[in-house]
Amino acid sequence: MAGCSRFTAFMTSDGRARPGECDDEDRVTLFLCGDVMLGRGVDQILPRPGDSALREMWVRDARAYVELAEAVNGPISRPVGFSWPWGDALRVLDAVAPDVRVLNLETSVTRSDEFAPGKAVHYRMSPDNLGGLTVARPDVCALANNHVLDFGRRGLRESLDALTEAGLTAAGAGRDARQAWRPAAVPLPGGGRALIFSFGTASSGIPPGWAAADDQAGLAFVLKPSDAAAADVVDRVSRAKRPGDIVVASIHWGTNWGYSVPAGQIRFAHALVDGAVDVVHGHSSHHPRPIEVYRDKLILYGCGDFIDDYEGIAGYEEYRDDLRLMYFASLQPRSGNLTDLRIVPMQARQMRLRHAVPADRAWLRGVVDRVSRSFGTRIALERDET
Repeated sequence: MAGCSRFTAFMTSDGRARPGECDDEDRVTLFLCGDVMLGRGVDQILPRPGDSALREMWVRDARAYVELAEAVNGPISRPVGFSWPWGDALRVLDAVAPDVRVLNLETSVTRSDEFAPGKAVHYRMSPDNLGGLTVARPDVCALANNHVLDFGRRGLRESLDALTEAGLTAAGAGRDARQAWRPAAVPLPGGGRALIFSFGTASSGIPPGWAAADDQAGLAFVLKPSDAAAADVVDRVSRAKRPGDIVVASIHWGTNWGYSVPAGQIRFAHALVDGAVDVVHGHSSHHPRPIEVYRDKLILYGCGDFIDDYEGIAGYEEYRDDLRLMYFASLQPRSGNLTDLRIVPMQARQMRLRHAVPADRAWLRGVVDRVSRSFGTRIALERDET
């Protein structure tokens, strides 16, 4: 594709560069992952679960999702500690020690029982279980997704309050449009900031009525990834970005399954990079999608799920959505150019992330490599892995 750089990312067991590999200390490392859903079944195994009632067609109690997972991979002792869902991922985060940690928090944090009408699935976690999020020490929780308003605007306001009280920074949702579109700012070690813009599109299932307005709480919403929408986002970035800043556009977009990327999404991502975005952090799909390096900037078209209660749900097995990825992107701090991308595969078992075994790492490397080749990206296993 025109404008693409040839680039090789490494799939590794621990995310750390070996001596001689990207050992320049003058860099910024970002941790990026896909959807973190600590609600529903996950909430029920944590120390302080909320109301388990659901209004789904087939499931009326969130504990049923725990039972489905147990039927596949064995019993889960309840309650588990707050670190349980993250499992081995916490040790990887400690070992890599990224400068900025960004995730998509795909659940409301509320006790509200105002189930959003017209939705088949509703995700909520108890505010008392926020220890299950703070244990990973995220710097920014992106909220512009299709589940954070599952319990109405009262549920959204409670979610925002709960995150603030827990010392967590959110982006992509707010009490009005100005707050929803305001980027989260994370100071960088050498000066400058990481600015995280979070927004979502209708293609991910976000109802247009969830968009924030001047006098209405809601999300930073883009109807579709058009040229006009890209220009609007670029204008927002240009007004906020200062010399030394790195900008991440965290976008909830696209369908749940499949590896193809619509041409409109590709044009949109390229337009953002052309307009001073340094990293495009895409999510919504249940499995990883292609990786591109365009004009030396990282584009993740879909990071896949990270934490959820989908373990016992049948269907789409060919995508191996039990395998999850941690992305560690190292950037030049002044230019925002990508210098190194290391990817650590995990597997969800008993609602806990564990290191993927070598055979699964090799399978996932092959898939991500195959779907990324047309974008000029290759994925290699770390040289000491088999």
